[in-house]
Amino acid sequence: MSFKIGLLGLGTVGTGTAEILLSPEGRHPLVQELEIYRVGVRDISKPRDVQISKEILTTDLEAIVTDPEVDIVVELLGGLEPARSLILKAIAHRKHVVTANKAVISRFAEEIYDAANEKGVYVMLEAAVGGGIPIIQPLKQTLGVNRIQAITGIVNGTTNYILTRMQNEGADFADVLADAQKLGYAEADPTADVEGFDAADKIAILASLAFGGRIKLEEVYHEGITKVGAADISYAEKLGFVIKLLAVAKQMPVASNQPEQLQVRVHPTLVPKQHPLASVSGVYNAIFVEGDPIGQVMFYGRGAGAGPTASAVVSDILNIASILKTVSQPPTPNLHPLLACTHQHYCQIAPMDELVTRFYARFLTNDSPGVIGHLGTSFGNQGVSLESVVQTGFQGELAEIVVVTHDVREGNFRQALAEIRSLDAVDSIASLLRVL
Repeated sequence: MSFKIGLLGLGTVGTGTAEILLSPEGRHPLVQELEIYRVGVRDISKPRDVQISKEILTTDLEAIVTDPEVDIVVELLGGLEPARSLILKAIAHRKHVVTANKAVISRFAEEIYDAANEKGVYVMLEAAVGGGIPIIQPLKQTLGVNRIQAITGIVNGTTNYILTRMQNEGADFADVLADAQKLGYAEADPTADVEGFDAADKIAILASLAFGGRIKLEEVYHEGITKVGAADISYAEKLGFVIKLLAVAKQMPVASNQPEQLQVRVHPTLVPKQHPLASVSGVYNAIFVEGDPIGQVMFYGRGAGAGPTASAVVSDILNIASILKTVSQPPTPNLHPLLACTHQHYCQIAPMDELVTRFYARFLTNDSPGVIGHLGTSFGNQGVSLESVVQTGFQGELAEIVVVTHDVREGNFRQALAEIRSLDAVDSIASLLRVL
């Protein structure tokens, strides 16, 4: 028995996927039963790094997803369209789908999974988050018996590379970004990465799996790293922290008679140096999961690239093929409960004003007596308790004051900042970051 694969896209990940499928030696025996049946590309004549017969190449992607011979459609095109439409058409023709497309899943999961459940087919997405790091299936299966309390991850390699370089070299964001683009670690248009959109897509997917409900992407708070400066990296170092772009999904404490609420957010964060995520550097990703009774576990590895991502893609194909070997055809609605998506309700996302956390803030002020006292008074008026207040130096004629708070409700902290902005002695708030 062989299982016929319709591969959409032969770029970096598509090529890596084809290489695994074409060299099954030393891998799981089931890989030998996976056949690349048709491959959809933009240009058949383009030279390729993998030996694929031109006879199975086509520019007609729709013909692949509707071909009755194809068992599994593997979507590696990226972007929203035509990927979304092709996934839905494949499902309509009772094809199982494997995708690495976090943007499509985070935005159209309800539409896609409802269609898949109706047709009795699987949509698998291990490669959509964390590259080769196994996290999707563990959340569905191994960790499924736990009450997940929080997921905290470094899920974007580009921003982690930039912040690591800034930390190691004392360089500014713009300089490191330009270098990262030259080296191919950052896109020509890096907006999705550096503004936190990519990480927001990924944490929406992880939160949905961890907490058993759908997530509205527009409710996920995201903030990028473009405002993180070399001064903040330096002060974080002196205070015992490193700065990372974290994606967080966490249950909020609520009264027993209140509905459960989640925090789902992406933002640069001061991470204590002793925390396991603090040592994750360069383009590597890591996902830190806290649950009951398992406690704390961390998944770490390469978060992108042909090999790692292709590994995750083929693992999903194997999962589907293993089921197809043991069930009658065509697919029936009796889907494997640990592999299918069964979420029907939407999780309630708490507004950021309700978040309770510590804050780091850097102020530029006039060098005049009593400034620190005025800051302390404004914070105290809003119930903000300060852990430390340090005048660190000068920027020109302006004094630089760094404040770290104890845990505080974000709404109260924002009210204190509004009061501080009205002080004559305060020139500006140069930086504002949350503390893990």
